Amino acid sequence: MQTVDHNPKTDSPDKTAKRLIVRALLALLVAGFATFWIWALFFASKEAVNRIDDRAWAERGEQICLQAAQDRFELTDLRTIVDVGPELIRERADIVDRATDILEHMVDDLVAVTPTDEKGQQIVPLWEDDYRVYLQDRRNFADQLRETGENKAFYETKIEAIPISERIATFAGDNEMPTCSPPYDLSR
Repeated sequence: MQTVDHNPKTDSPDKTAKRLIVRALLALLVAGFATFWIWALFFASKEAVNRIDDRAWAERGEQICLQAAQDRFELTDLRTIVDVGPELIRERADIVDRATDILEHMVDDLVAVTPTDEKGQQIVPLWEDDYRVYLQDRRNFADQLRETGENKAFYETKIEAIPISERIATFAGDNEMPTCSPPYDLSR
């Protein structure tokens, strides 16, 4: 193994200049990285992007969603769906429709009152639109169960490669309305 000695007196000026440039670039990179993290940790806004200022609307919404969750819980069917006939799958479709009816009434009740703040007035209709798409996905799934009689997987709409339920849940979480997130009741 050979060792290379760096002697500033014998190194060419080009070699010394290259080393100086590399060191300067590395120092800039480290300084930029440190600056970013200092900004992110101490100066960047910590407020959620989807949070609305009308806290009374959000609190009312959580109560509506909590009641809907309790109503859906009453539909719980703990039978295992393995190697069963189409009749049980059609029963599952009926339960999906009844649960979706509860969710639809929940959304109707949520948007019956408009938030008082400007941001809420702008983004709640977008959230409602996403929820309505999710509800239609559930309806389509129930129809598919009835038509095929097979225990198919539930697929939901994606927007920009993000499942629509995630978008809905993010808004609900940002506004401290966790029970307003879409339920995960359609897994196989």
